[in-house]
Amino acid sequence: MSGAVARKLDSIRAKGAMKHTDVANILGTRPETVSRWNQGRAYPHASTERVLLELEFIVDQLSDFYEPNEARLWIFSPQKHLGGASPAELIRQGRIDDVRRLVDQLRDAVYL
Repeated sequence: MSGAVARKLDSIRAKGAMKHTDVANILGTRPETVSRWNQGRAYPHASTERVLLELEFIVDQLSDFYEPNEARLWIFSPQKHLGGASPAELIRQGRIDDVRRLVDQLRDAVYL
């Protein structure tokens, strides 16, 4: 299991240019905790793991049309279509569906 979590964190780092601090901020945990997950010394709680998986999915979707640094910037920037909130804020609040909807709209616009 630790390998799976580490792979998700690696994907988020590679495709979203996010450090453990960024992931911790989005998930509402500490960077040290994310580091322990990455090393296989601890495991996220089920609810946190679900959000981690959603974050990895969103970052993967963004990687189809954004470079890693652009994807990171998008996640942490206020978005007009999210009422001025950043995707990171909404993910932290459990409003992942709103973020996924916006990513789908972006994908549709890019691939028209």
